[in-house]
Amino acid sequence: MPQDKSGQIVWHDLFSTDRQRSMTFYERVAGWSFAVEHATDFAWGGGQVDFVLAMLANEAGAGFIETPEGMSNGWIAYAEVPNVDSASKYVEPLGGEVVRDPFDVPGVGRNALVRDPLGAVVGISQSQHAFPIPARQFGNEIYLSGTSEFPTQFYSEVFGWSVSQPHDPQRGGAVISSLSGKSVAHHLPGLSQTDVQASWVPCINVVDTTTALQAAEALDASQLSKSVLESTGECRYLIRDPDGALFCLSAVG
Repeated sequence: MPQDKSGQIVWHDLFSTDRQRSMTFYERVAGWSFAVEHATDFAWGGGQVDFVLAMLANEAGAGFIETPEGMSNGWIAYAEVPNVDSASKYVEPLGGEVVRDPFDVPGVGRNALVRDPLGAVVGISQSQHAFPIPARQFGNEIYLSGTSEFPTQFYSEVFGWSVSQPHDPQRGGAVISSLSGKSVAHHLPGLSQTDVQASWVPCINVVDTTTALQAAEALDASQLSKSVLESTGECRYLIRDPDGALFCLSAVG
């Protein structure tokens, strides 16, 4: 690969039971536009399907998919690894679960879905294209959990990530980085204040978080516990969209 993507978040999928409603929601909240590609062998169920790409400034950073059978509504982040099949073999011995065995996405690469020891679902990706990492739509990922412990060994072995505590104890949580030292995510304990299990939550970049929050609430989204995100200056609001998917609003610009 021309660009070293190892350990970085390279894509997001949104599983939704009402894709059109989700498109309207994120268009108004995040300013995204959408493009439709026709898949002749769709990775989630096969057959010919129109696949929706969420875009910002001509950059595609996410796909919107009708929730596959056996899956829940929500956002899925995909982290790059050198070899999906090899990485997935570490999952179960480290206390996780392979939710979907490695599968090919024609023209894109090879993916798998796994669940970590605390129950959070995340994707593993092995890109087979030369496109750069989409960086406009999303900031660093947030890992929410009800415990101060992060499953460090699991993510170190499967994704090659390192975990370090912040220098400022008041910020809480842990900083999660790729082997190259690039910050990938932030672990925020405090999930006990919400009603969700351990989760990977995307930070969606917007220019004005207050305006975006108002737009989200006008479209029947709900803001979760305000104190969960107090330890990070990057993401301002934790929101559940009308279809139940969790995301944060991140201030940029």
